[in-house]
Amino acid sequence: MRQYQHVTDRICAMLESGVRPWAQDWSAPGGGGRPLRSNGVPYRGMNVLNLWAAAMSRGFASSHWMTYKTAADLGGQVKRGAKSEPIFYVGSITKQVENRAGELEDATIAFMRCYPGFNADEIEGLPSQFYARPEVRHLNSGERVADVDGWIARTGATVLHGGGRAFYRRSTDEIHLPEFAAFNTPEGYYSTALHELTHWTGAEKRLERDKGKVFADATYAFEELIAELGAAYLCADLRIGAEVREDHASYIKSWLKALRDDSRNIFRAASHAERACGFLHGLASPAADVADDARMAA
Repeated sequence: MRQYQHVTDRICAMLESGVRPWAQDWSAPGGGGRPLRSNGVPYRGMNVLNLWAAAMSRGFASSHWMTYKTAADLGGQVKRGAKSEPIFYVGSITKQVENRAGELEDATIAFMRCYPGFNADEIEGLPSQFYARPEVRHLNSGERVADVDGWIARTGATVLHGGGRAFYRRSTDEIHLPEFAAFNTPEGYYSTALHELTHWTGAEKRLERDKGKVFADATYAFEELIAELGAAYLCADLRIGAEVREDHASYIKSWLKALRDDSRNIFRAASHAERACGFLHGLASPAADVADDARMAA
């Protein structure tokens, strides 16, 4: 699919320039929350990363994206010369196929489609809410956020504080974090905690992802990419500014290689990250309407 390559090329270019498109800055255009459909429902999976990257590279402030027809239905008009961005839809169909015994049986087949979407900044005449910036949660130095602390606690993960490193240890199923006061900003603490929580979801008794065995090998680096995306998505969901883990800059070369080797790899990483987010939301917010796997990349 041509759109795979388009998205991958842009993300690779941003990584090469030192920008991680998932590191959303609340003060930047379009920064802060997940991209939104016209009805206010957040996008998920690869669409989050792709539309964040588009907003960052093109300077859009609005979080809303929609089709030409939807804009017209809302009374808007796409500006002349406006450029659309691919928006991906993942679904499935059930059809009968012949098995090895020559018998017909039902099989579920997943598919991905793509349609053009426009940012509200390139549409005139929409209602005012489509041009509004996401609400910013400003945190002061040393300030803890009770609702986020509670959310983390409700996941049931064992989180131990102390020492100078942050990591998840699979052998003991424990997350280790430095003390809150050791971080320069509250955002740094929460971004790190959510990163390690994303790793925690990959354990065999949870989502069973292969973490890799050697530091910075391809599988290990791919799991780090999943955790970075997962933390960024969760920061957006919890209204916390995401901070980049600078100690993970060493993975960028491996990420670039993986993305160039197969343009679908960034879609796979985004799907794993979204699934991890859904799993954690299901634990921390059991009443929440968490999307099923078939909608994870939509």
